[in-house]
Amino acid sequence: MKKIIETLKNIWRIEDLRTRLLITLLFIAIYRFGSFVVLPGIDPTRLAALQSQTENGLMSLLNMFSGGAFSNASVFGLGIMPYISASIIIQILAVAVPYFQKMQREGESGHRKINQYTRWLTIAILLFQAPTYMINLRSQVGQSGAFMVGDTFWFMFSSTIILAAGSMFILWLGERITDKGVGNGVSLIIMIGIIARFPSAIVEQFTSSLSGAEGGGLIMFLFELIALLFVMALSILLVKATRKVPVQYAKRIEGNRQFGGARQYIPLKLFAANVMPIIFAQAIMFIPATMIMAFSKDGSNPVGHLLSDQFSLPYNIIYVILIVLFTYFYTAITMNPVQMAEDMKRNSGFIPGVKPGKATADYIDTVMTRITFPGSLFIALIAVLPAFAVLFGVKQGFAQFFGGTSLLILVGVVIDTLQQIESYMLVRHYDGLLNAGHTRNRSGVAAY
Repeated sequence: MKKIIETLKNIWRIEDLRTRLLITLLFIAIYRFGSFVVLPGIDPTRLAALQSQTENGLMSLLNMFSGGAFSNASVFGLGIMPYISASIIIQILAVAVPYFQKMQREGESGHRKINQYTRWLTIAILLFQAPTYMINLRSQVGQSGAFMVGDTFWFMFSSTIILAAGSMFILWLGERITDKGVGNGVSLIIMIGIIARFPSAIVEQFTSSLSGAEGGGLIMFLFELIALLFVMALSILLVKATRKVPVQYAKRIEGNRQFGGARQYIPLKLFAANVMPIIFAQAIMFIPATMIMAFSKDGSNPVGHLLSDQFSLPYNIIYVILIVLFTYFYTAITMNPVQMAEDMKRNSGFIPGVKPGKATADYIDTVMTRITFPGSLFIALIAVLPAFAVLFGVKQGFAQFFGGTSLLILVGVVIDTLQQIESYMLVRHYDGLLNAGHTRNRSGVAAY
């Protein structure tokens, strides 16, 4: 405990890090405040129908990612998922369309153009999803008098503009957190939305266990907490697991100094795509729910219901397939074995027993293919654990934290954020972080 307190003091002493943390907290507070600002013209006391609808099925995930803003009919009701959907489409185009491939190779200017296209596509998606959200809201709560100004065209139009502007403002907050805060702005906003639902979920499960509604009592609740901690530990091991590829660098002498000659390692992560395949697959699975809201008055389509129920067998089968496919896809666009082999050759490095150049690129590609498949299966297994938790009597709100998108995003974002903070600490060699002059960093290499 003393060590933790000293580390927190050292974090506060670093002016740049302190400023970034305060800016991040400020933007998060703004985001959470906006999640409770109800759309103008809607009576917040008559949203029980919408809130009861979002307790189950895929709508509960939409509500979770938005931090409760979806069920609150908030100005941030659509959350950040439209931007995620636009990012998926643009990244697919970057693989299939030569024009976008060319932009990716143009460096910083190309990335700026891609980001601009992503924003425009996000606006287009919002202009479709926002009216859909209002139509669903009208069917759920409009008849109860929640629309205080009436169901008029101008009210629906203005609400659509406000919802679209709210999501774009969330995107702006995420970008400011990335630039001025601790980084990973969009992922951090998603994580905050998930964490915001955790206290109510655990209280609901605790109350249900004590009341005997689901059976088991306090003992079963404690067992569920232990199982949750075990799944968290397994998720951390999975996210941090690496396959080390040895690299030998040739010796070279410049003046009176010798460089190279040491063996190093390329840490190829078992799950190099991190949480992105989960987010991508989840965004794709939102499409059936959106279509149901848009084209079904009561959402009673049995096929649509199965595809929008995150605890149904068809949903989970499609979900697993999408996760595996997106894992390979995202790994392919983020890991470039040819570029890695060229950089290695340029720096007089080689993998023992493998010829430089194409043979090295093929070797790295083979290793990545072999570790990506089991990694994608493991991550898909964790992703569908909430469905198994529900079968054992866990409430759906709490079961979402037993694995799945929620837990994987939490683990991935927390680890990335801690690494960002730790990088500031390691540069300054504070005693609160280092022990006896050195410590082992997260890759297992001694840092002095």
